[in-house]
Amino acid sequence: MIATAVRQPRAVNSGPAAAKTFSLGDIVSKGNPLPNRYGMHAGVGFGKTSFATYTTKPIYLQTRGETGLDALIQSGQVPPTPHFPEIQSWAELTGAIKLLRAENHDYKTLVVDTANGAERLMHEFVCERDFDGNWTDKGFMGYMRGYEVALADWRLFLNSLDDLRKERGMTIFFLLHTRIKTFRNPTGADYDRYVPEMNEKTWGLTKGWLDCILFGNFEITVSGTGRSADPNRKGKAAETATRILYTNSDNPVFDAKNRMGLPSEIVLGDSAAEAWKNFAAALKEARRPAAESGKQEANAG
Repeated sequence: MIATAVRQPRAVNSGPAAAKTFSLGDIVSKGNPLPNRYGMHAGVGFGKTSFATYTTKPIYLQTRGETGLDALIQSGQVPPTPHFPEIQSWAELTGAIKLLRAENHDYKTLVVDTANGAERLMHEFVCERDFDGNWTDKGFMGYMRGYEVALADWRLFLNSLDDLRKERGMTIFFLLHTRIKTFRNPTGADYDRYVPEMNEKTWGLTKGWLDCILFGNFEITVSGTGRSADPNRKGKAAETATRILYTNSDNPVFDAKNRMGLPSEIVLGDSAAEAWKNFAAALKEARRPAAESGKQEANAG
């Protein structure tokens, strides 16, 4: 039977906080200066891990089985990059974040490789804690209750990463595998789309938390279609070597999010170094209009 009383995680000093009384002096017009929170999902072999090694002073958390960074460093494909030993449990993962918050260091970007691997560690922890290690319908999977219970732990995890941003000025970069899922369209025919390989409850919470979600894919050309072709005959897809980052949140084919003013597509080039250079250039260009607008307002004043 499913446990009737589920132990919920507790935050330290979680008592009710005194409500702050605001004054007009508390009102601001500028944005939050904290570093951003990025998510990037793509298929195996796209180059997610190598791409993130060129972020500013990165430190990697490699979840169990996600040791691509070690192989890339060993083969000389990327420069030596600081990383923790392979993370084997949820306790190790949260402990590493506590360490980065507590100790002095000069790391500027935390790369979680992968966020869906971190989710798996969390589910294992919750299953053991609240369902006596029972993964069946009589335990964690009963009415999918385990995924719902685990959301409280995931919220605390995201909160700890926000604390890392505030206390250490670190950018957060989630890497995720992607999968194809059929979207049940209430207004028409169903269709397939690319989404991160994560439980939809966890991803829904994460998607709202991230500032920018990037989808990486190889450019695909389709031949054998057109007016002269048999309308019942499918085209033949050919994948090219061109890697593209997509940012447009309006595209129904994939999950993306763009609060940064980035172009809808960014061509990454042939190497990880070039990929990051192109992305950084697009990000710099996106920030230019806001900076110029601020200067115009100052001059007008």
